[in-house]
Amino acid sequence: MRDGLVAIKGVKDGLLVSLNESEDWQRVINDLAARIDEQSSFFAGAKISVDIGTRPVPKYALSSLKALLERRNLMLSVIISDSDTTLEAAQALDLRTAIATEKPGQPQPTDTINPEEDGSPGVLIRRTLRSGRIIRSAGHVIVLGDVNPGAEIIAHGDVIVWGVLRGSVHAGAEGDTGAIVCALEMTPMQLRIAGVAAQLPNPKRRTPAPEIARLEQAQVVIISWNR
Repeated sequence: MRDGLVAIKGVKDGLLVSLNESEDWQRVINDLAARIDEQSSFFAGAKISVDIGTRPVPKYALSSLKALLERRNLMLSVIISDSDTTLEAAQALDLRTAIATEKPGQPQPTDTINPEEDGSPGVLIRRTLRSGRIIRSAGHVIVLGDVNPGAEIIAHGDVIVWGVLRGSVHAGAEGDTGAIVCALEMTPMQLRIAGVAAQLPNPKRRTPAPEIARLEQAQVVIISWNR
């Protein structure tokens, strides 16, 4: 990263650009433009995911980043951020968004767990997930809020929603057939566990109640959470 302003690395779907969170925004953007211009053949035709971190970026500033890339024939694929201001600005510009729970190439923290306890990694989201937000986790995902239509959670482990689940969920995404999905109100647009999609009942015919979804005999069943 030159002067600690911009880091660029190749990822599965293109290039991941990580922007310094504390330096002046315009200085960071100018450095990114210079990097692209110096290595135009490297960037040519790439899909760009931009990790902005916790910095709150308003719509006009995010629009300038989008325009900078478009002038160089580059597509801004995803905005990755932990700031509501940035995520809302991205959605206003019709950009895909994601909340970063892990960053490619970085070592993940190791928790110390008593060997007698069944501990496993996960991420806690203390907000409602609005349309367009995507959460990906190599562990479990817990949401203290609702998951609105158009939001998506993809977890290798369980998904627990302390609120209304109306978006899309894929638990056990790497094939864990023991994964579960829990919600205080379960009316998802899509629900998958491992490689099995749920046949969802008509939400208008159901009484809202805490429920849990799990695999039984290779089918997703949804039952009362307090059963």
